Amino acid sequence: MLPNFSYVRAKSVEEAVERLSAPGALIHAGGTDLLGCLRDEVFGAELLISISRLAKLRGIEETSDGGLRIGALATVAEVAENPMIRERFPGLAQSAAEVASPQLRNQGTMGGNICQKPRCWYYRGAFHCRRKGGSICYAFGAENQFHAIFGHDHICAIVHPSDTAPILVALDATARVVGPRGARFVPLPQFFVLPNQDVEKETVLDPGEIVTDIQVPKPAQGLRTRYRKVRARQSWDFALAGVALALNFSGDKVQRARVVLSGVAPIPWRSEEVEKAITGRQLDAETIKHAAEAAVADAQPLEQNQYKIPLVQGVLEEQLTTIAKG
Repeated sequence: MLPNFSYVRAKSVEEAVERLSAPGALIHAGGTDLLGCLRDEVFGAELLISISRLAKLRGIEETSDGGLRIGALATVAEVAENPMIRERFPGLAQSAAEVASPQLRNQGTMGGNICQKPRCWYYRGAFHCRRKGGSICYAFGAENQFHAIFGHDHICAIVHPSDTAPILVALDATARVVGPRGARFVPLPQFFVLPNQDVEKETVLDPGEIVTDIQVPKPAQGLRTRYRKVRARQSWDFALAGVALALNFSGDKVQRARVVLSGVAPIPWRSEEVEKAITGRQLDAETIKHAAEAAVADAQPLEQNQYKIPLVQGVLEEQLTTIAKG
């Protein structure tokens, strides 16, 4: 059952920011994650501030410098189906198409997708875990087959649930954020917070701040992108493991690489080991095999999720082989 709360519709971003200063105030956009958290008593709310009618936060458009602007209220379905994104950034369209179910893609927003809360069953359940201010991460030494194999530092083993965030990180996208001190731009690779930085936060958003749009730079020459996730149920599920690729080719060699893993770490996990293994090389079978091995060299699997190591290797080999074909 949802708790009692007040509800207002903001008429502007400025009004939404101002109202966020009230105790227990939260932003409501698509609500697909927020309402679930309230129903599960992950946290409470005294005031929900709807930004759903703010037209300036909607839309997908090309910027004057040839890049892309995605409004925070653009739905995941709109990104998946947008012709310009499908042509110029196919990996982003693929990632959006992999999110949840059609109903949730039609309702969920891009701002909400990158800012969503973790799906860890301890965090979502009746456990006072470290992410909720407690002293224990219950995933260590318990049921942990869906938890992190990178970046947990034995502090908190959540995995970041977003499918669109990894490819946006790979594309060097930037989030425009508005708060009490005005607007700022946060590169997506720096937007997410590891447990060893702050175990109770998923993003760098300060109190009162709102993501207003996501900006993707103009694609450089020779850019190829892909996103692939492996999940337990094809129809609807979060990633067990996945990979976002943004590779620039010069001829048949990789000139520049961004490789970001999903479903395996508390943040979209950039694999610099893979990037080093493939940059300046042709993606032949030997290079791809070496890259897949490098990807998991520093993995720290838990008792029940060792299967994610060959899963990461397999999805990397598959997608690097595919992207090499153009």
